[in-house]
Amino acid sequence: MTELGARLKEARLARGYSLDDLQDITKIQKRYLVGIEEGNYSIMPGTFYARAFIKQYAEAVGLDAEELLDQFKKDVPEAQKAEVTESYTQSPTRRNLASKRASGKSMEAMPKIIVALFIIVIIGVIWMFYLAKSNENNDLLEEETPSFEYDTPAPTEPEEETAPAETEEEPAEEPVEETPTQTIAPGVVNGEDVNFAVTNTTELKVRVELAGASWIAFRDRSGVDHNGRIYNAGEKAEYDATAEGYVRIRLGSAANSKVFVNGEELVSPSDRVTQNFIIELQQAE
Repeated sequence: MTELGARLKEARLARGYSLDDLQDITKIQKRYLVGIEEGNYSIMPGTFYARAFIKQYAEAVGLDAEELLDQFKKDVPEAQKAEVTESYTQSPTRRNLASKRASGKSMEAMPKIIVALFIIVIIGVIWMFYLAKSNENNDLLEEETPSFEYDTPAPTEPEEETAPAETEEEPAEEPVEETPTQTIAPGVVNGEDVNFAVTNTTELKVRVELAGASWIAFRDRSGVDHNGRIYNAGEKAEYDATAEGYVRIRLGSAANSKVFVNGEELVSPSDRVTQNFIIELQQAE
């Protein structure tokens, strides 16, 4: 087992994941996960896939993939360049034969082209005849349509204007109380946990926008995780925790994640790679 494999396995066991659990999370076949831990990259489809699988493994167990690959680069196979495909040059004899075949095909297609052009010409003549006939019919209709004279009605005397009825004064509108603005207290760091208190709102809708790959999971008060998986750049993870007024968001890569509460972004004072955002609704004092 390589040092890299031992480090990954240690992180997996620390999180309580079995190889089957990790296979469900990363969608990487179990035999490839075993190969990564044992340093047996010969079973991989290629060196590119070996590096990609190691990165997914590391992010799933909460490690910084880039830092890990740089630290143990001696244990990771280098990506190989694609082989250059040799070009094939046809001999003059083959080029002449291909030219003759192309000419033969053109001669075979010539009668079909002539027939198609003939059909197009016939359709054009019929269309022009139809337009000319339509114009003649329109001219006949205009000549036969009789003209009508209309009598102009005599002007009528204007009616006397009636005074508008007096309207009752509407009661003054009562002033509307302003709704207090949502307030989020600065995050309090406790190891991997960053605690946020949210007041002046009854909703707790959270959204995570990803700028890079990261493991995201939403945990309720009972400890059950929801929507836990690796999200890629450009994806969004959303969860409505209004009913409980509490949620813990697991961020495998905090640098690649932006967290919003009811549309307002949270700023973490922690610089850890892996963080837990614990958000709770509280009553304003």
